[in-house]
Amino acid sequence: MVERISPPLQGDERETLRAFLDFHRATLALKCEALDDDELRRRSSPPSTLSLLGLVRHMAEVERTWFRRVINREDIPLVWSDSGDYQAAFDTSGASRESAFAAWQEEVEHARRIEAAAESLEVVGYNARSDTTLSLRVIMLHLIHEYARHNGHADLLREAIDGTVGP
Repeated sequence: MVERISPPLQGDERETLRAFLDFHRATLALKCEALDDDELRRRSSPPSTLSLLGLVRHMAEVERTWFRRVINREDIPLVWSDSGDYQAAFDTSGASRESAFAAWQEEVEHARRIEAAAESLEVVGYNARSDTTLSLRVIMLHLIHEYARHNGHADLLREAIDGTVGP
């Protein structure tokens, strides 16, 4: 069972950002809980490739990109595309819960280590795609936004699969 802890009502900025990010990570996991591979691959509205499994794979790419490639400046490819095609994560034909969640959890753990090792939220990384430097603070806020937006999609996807609504 997925454990989701509510963010603190009082805390410093970094603790609060970290907690909200973990809250949203857990929310995505909850939306996928107790579903089999076929249910997780079920597409929202064909021809769209949006599915719960696709969202998990996409968020693995997002975590990898912002923490490992941008903040840590690692020269590594995307998880599911050597050519940098971010849409490849949404192609879940042949994908499994096991492989998607393993990759996502691995990237989340990398992200947590990178964030914890950073001296402050002022640490900057370089985004080659937009030729910009960004602070860890902005990246954490961006990920909270990205998860929140996609968790809204996940709400609708899960309800369409089995009627489950809620947290």
